[in-house]
Amino acid sequence: MKIFETLEEIKDIEPSAVALGNFDGVHLGHQELIRQMVKTARERNLKAAVFTFSNHPKDLLPKEKKVKNILSRKEKAQIIESLDVDYLFNIEFTKAIMSMEPVDFIKKLLLDKFSMKAAFCGFNYHFGYKAQGNPDVLRNVGLEEDFDVTEMSAYKIKGNIVSSSMIRTLIASGQVEKCMTYMGRHYSIGGEVVVGNRLGRKLGFPTSNLVIDPSMVTPPNGVYVTYCTYNGVRYPSVTNVGIKPTVGHYNKNVETHIFNFDKELYGKHIEVEFLEKTRDEVKFDSVRDLSEQIVRDCREAKAFHDKIGGNIEK
Repeated sequence: MKIFETLEEIKDIEPSAVALGNFDGVHLGHQELIRQMVKTARERNLKAAVFTFSNHPKDLLPKEKKVKNILSRKEKAQIIESLDVDYLFNIEFTKAIMSMEPVDFIKKLLLDKFSMKAAFCGFNYHFGYKAQGNPDVLRNVGLEEDFDVTEMSAYKIKGNIVSSSMIRTLIASGQVEKCMTYMGRHYSIGGEVVVGNRLGRKLGFPTSNLVIDPSMVTPPNGVYVTYCTYNGVRYPSVTNVGIKPTVGHYNKNVETHIFNFDKELYGKHIEVEFLEKTRDEVKFDSVRDLSEQIVRDCREAKAFHDKIGGNIEK
């Protein structure tokens, strides 16, 4: 998959089918839309393309609250690539794009830049000045400019409309066990392991620590059953998200204890998948009380992994 991150570098694009949207989280609804686009592209000998923005459009609106990302730019690109996409147009949303009339947006971007021959979007897709563009506008211009428009209706699972805002709410409220249902994968946090306060090691439970990116949506403070992937291998683990109130004042971070694992991971990249929250983070009266609770947390997490076939050695 070829990735374009500026309009200037987009040149000589072959005729393409284009999936349009923000695709934050690339949830199952997004995946279905992209699959429909790819299928049409292959049938019509077109390139399969996804057009999205590297920042959330609402972030440019002065009165709007900043939207937290579900995926990093790299993770988003990896998932889109796995869907057999040829081009990813991952462009910064700017004031110039925000102020474009909808017809100009279609003609100057979708047609002139992307050589679009078929458009795919959700029922709630909006674009152009004051978000006046919608699927009907696309269809009207399509009749003039000879491109097709496929509009996907609301994608529902268990009667719920799947949306990025819904998934952000699930993560932010700690309902991480529901993410698999709507995303097709567990919610995860990845990054480079940093040096922590080493208290876990002193207590006999060494942890790998990740710094939380403030631009990302994160689960509430507490203890979670997790998987930790390092170097392509997925290990059962237990994770604390929080500020470690028993032992001092720290910024919110993610610290993961991998069961039966003794490798040093400082400076290495890991990915932590969240399966279920087991309890809130609390302040204990002593480090000893904390240590005893960690033993219980590990026991509970191991039992969970055993139940789902996590294969933890005794």
